[in-house]
Amino acid sequence: MNDDIIEYEFTDVLDLHCFSPKDLKILLDDYINFAFNAKWQSVRIIHGKGKGILRDRTLSIVRKHPHVLSFKTASEDAGGWGSVIVTLKNKI
Repeated sequence: MNDDIIEYEFTDVLDLHCFSPKDLKILLDDYINFAFNAKWQSVRIIHGKGKGILRDRTLSIVRKHPHVLSFKTASEDAGGWGSVIVTLKNKI
């Protein structure tokens, strides 16, 4: 038995509060790829409202990702400027 394995259930919301900014590139690439392959239309990524470190890094990664069609700040009831809605390209 390996105690280092963590099981995670993917949903259309990813909360980054427990992740380090240095882990975001791999994490977000994997998450967006998973969502794209699952044919999800969009996902919400919660980066928080703090100093903007997670937000800036998240937006930089999302902006360059090949499966991302567009992104925008979430509505107030979905986290406002503490989260981003990412619209994914259609998988053919």
